[in-house]
Amino acid sequence: MVKFLDLAAQYQSIKQEIDSAIRDVIEKSAFIGGEYVSKFEQEFADYINASHCVGVANGTDAIEIAIESLNLPKGSEIIVPANSFIASSEAVTRQGHKVVFVDCDPESYVISIEDIRKRITLNTKVIIAVHLYGHPCDMDALQDIAKQHRLYIIEDCAQSHGAEYKGRKVGSIGDIAAFSFYPGKNLGAYGDGGAISTNNGELAKKSRMIANHGRIAKYDHEFEGRNSRLDGIQAAILSVKLKHLPEWTDKRIAIADSYLTELNDIPQIALPIRQKWAKQVYHLFVIRVDDRDDLAKYLACNGIQSGVHYPISLPKLMAYSYTNQASENLYANKFDSKLLSLPIGEHLTQEELKKIVSTVKKYFTSREHSPKLR
Repeated sequence: MVKFLDLAAQYQSIKQEIDSAIRDVIEKSAFIGGEYVSKFEQEFADYINASHCVGVANGTDAIEIAIESLNLPKGSEIIVPANSFIASSEAVTRQGHKVVFVDCDPESYVISIEDIRKRITLNTKVIIAVHLYGHPCDMDALQDIAKQHRLYIIEDCAQSHGAEYKGRKVGSIGDIAAFSFYPGKNLGAYGDGGAISTNNGELAKKSRMIANHGRIAKYDHEFEGRNSRLDGIQAAILSVKLKHLPEWTDKRIAIADSYLTELNDIPQIALPIRQKWAKQVYHLFVIRVDDRDDLAKYLACNGIQSGVHYPISLPKLMAYSYTNQASENLYANKFDSKLLSLPIGEHLTQEELKKIVSTVKKYFTSREHSPKLR
């Protein structure tokens, strides 16, 4: 079986380092806060060239706390891309604000700049820029819009650890950013984990207080917050993995380059476009095919796992039926039945990569009279 994701293999490759890190935390009883969390926060801030990093319990909390730190008027409109995981949007409504879905770019799948301009109203306060699948958004264009309309930009970096926009790492460009360290991410913990990054000291302080019961000093609660803290064991694991992330990222990019070269001559496949200004870290390698489910079954029958990200666009979910955007003429609403994620990650061998490519080619060769992608 060619696995879509193989965290066990990744663990085996760094087992000694991971085991030692976990043992150190347990021996020092540094479970909540303390040196391992502080160490990782500083290391990660340095890695993405941000002034501040605040570890939190998970990526969804990171987005929600980032929104809360901005102290927006209740009922503010927040722009969210229609093609993303629900965490990008549920954080908005759970903070008492209104989600406004915006289309995605049909080539890179990140948020559409053109559609944003059509959606802005006097109540719009924030754009959530999801660097989807590891591809950064067009941050210059977003910042121009934000400046013109006095909007905040929250970067959702859950899928883009190490991605770069014109040489700048995501998570250091907008007003505030959210990261997830869910185990399957490019930089993943061994449980839930997340972080908030920003170059704004006040937003960093506010976020840290929100995540720690509204306090900095113990028992000195300045307001009601919540309990959302990155624990010491996960922080220590992330510190180990962070050292390997550049190498793992290079492997992902090399695999993606192979896909882009080897599958380029199949007209029934729409390959993802990587903009010249982007360092795309390929959390996912997503192709678009009309017969997505049939191809996925064919791959599975040949021992190759694949994934779908995402099978239902956010406006078409029952949770957002009230927005009445399910029937809008959005690329995201039309593409959700055609997206297929091929295996990618440092776990893949060259032999496995060749098997994936050859199997995809065989599928379309056997259907050589099938029409070009619509």
